[in-house]
Amino acid sequence: MNRTTLSLIAGATALAAVTGFAALSQPDAPGAQATAKAAAQLPVERTSLLCPAPSTSDIAETSYTSFTPVTKGTGSGGKAELRAAAQQSADGAAAGKDGDASGGKQTGKQTGKQSDKPVLTPEEPGKPVTGDSSGSEPPALVGTADGRFAPGWTVQETTEVAAGTGRGLQGVNCTAPDTDFWFPGVSTAADRTDYVHLTNPDDSAAVVDIELYGKDGALKSAVGEDLTVQPHSSEPVLLSTLTDEEQSGLTVHVNVRSGRVGAAVQALDDKIGGDWLQASADPAGSLVLPGIPKDATSVRLVAFAPGDADADLKVRLASPSGLITPAGHETVHVKGGMTTSVDLGDVTRGEAGSLVLTPTERSVPVVAAVQVVRGEDGKQESAFLPATRPVGTRATSADNSAKGSTLSLTAPDRAATVKVTASAGSEGGTPVSKTYTIKAGTTQDVELPVPAGLKGTFALTVEPVSGGPVYGARTLARAEGGVPAFTVQTLPDDRGTVAVPEADEDLSVLQK
Repeated sequence: MNRTTLSLIAGATALAAVTGFAALSQPDAPGAQATAKAAAQLPVERTSLLCPAPSTSDIAETSYTSFTPVTKGTGSGGKAELRAAAQQSADGAAAGKDGDASGGKQTGKQTGKQSDKPVLTPEEPGKPVTGDSSGSEPPALVGTADGRFAPGWTVQETTEVAAGTGRGLQGVNCTAPDTDFWFPGVSTAADRTDYVHLTNPDDSAAVVDIELYGKDGALKSAVGEDLTVQPHSSEPVLLSTLTDEEQSGLTVHVNVRSGRVGAAVQALDDKIGGDWLQASADPAGSLVLPGIPKDATSVRLVAFAPGDADADLKVRLASPSGLITPAGHETVHVKGGMTTSVDLGDVTRGEAGSLVLTPTERSVPVVAAVQVVRGEDGKQESAFLPATRPVGTRATSADNSAKGSTLSLTAPDRAATVKVTASAGSEGGTPVSKTYTIKAGTTQDVELPVPAGLKGTFALTVEPVSGGPVYGARTLARAEGGVPAFTVQTLPDDRGTVAVPEADEDLSVLQK
């Protein structure tokens, strides 16, 4: 079951709630044409989000920002809140402080003090609400929103770590539970500490397989199979404990056999900082990886073909002036079931850019991500950018500031007009909107609209107005001790609405 399937299930639920009893009817007469009515886009009625435990560092400083855009047709009821996931060991007992997973059929548990009090409780749509935590104690969070708070609900988790492995800025969008995740770009090398965080929001246990794929195919890992994630708990699984092989540029597949989980990879490097790696878009023949910072000093592409067939991909960079082909990297060959890594160097050359991967001939589904490095030797920081879905109807980004936030928009196929709205600030300010035109085949770092009288942080909503598909990403950047700390989050559709076919009531079926 993939994300599309879950969206259809959500659509069916919304249909039942909105239309009440509906039935299909036969055409009036044989041969008569039955005209299908256009589906209506209606607000979703419930949203779930899962935030991984932010850090194991005692000097970590973490902020949470929650935002729901104002959506027509939602009514006046509803609420949203984030609460700590329960801390239980695999056998139901309290976890010990050092309960990280080290392999085996059942994993250890995150630790930390637990409170019944919500971490965040938004008061109204259209205004961000923030919260803070510090150190290594904060647990994973489970969030639910319903009514007017559900459509487009977005929560950003941002962590600053001043020193040590993974030092720098780490950011992640809290994600919806699902059953299938692909993470190209992980590593089991000695200089990396990569965890896949699994969070189960439900009342029953989830059973998960974690598969690793390297340059020669699947890595042997008996302990990655049949992992149990207890109800309302979170599991940090150290990837280097699942295999004896040390490799960089691996792909992780998280396959949920039973139940559902939220999944994200925390990739921490001894020398070049680290960040969260979120799941790539579902395997597809063509992919877009938007928002590579213009001052990137190193870009490494990691791609994986899940099936048996090889994929041959054309590599192009959507720059501010159009699509260009990186010299020496015109194409990449990805063998079926194997991970391929390509160092593209400083491919952006000081300009905003996005990678566009398309098949050279036959279309073969792939997943992909890039690792981006900024800064010079000794003062470098890294982040990850997975392939993502287009903005669609609307995308939402929380935790923005007047300085240090960059919005990057890409129109790979056709020109597009996009409306960008900056919300009220978390502590004050008036919303403002701007409209931008993105030329075909280009990437633009647009000048952000900033709320008048801004106090605190603000959210951005991106809404395509006309033209072709648009892809987006938001970069947060902060200078920390000479290190250009940064994190990048992509902007897929926030799924604030669902297509619900129009249906007519047919009470005659009750008489049959």
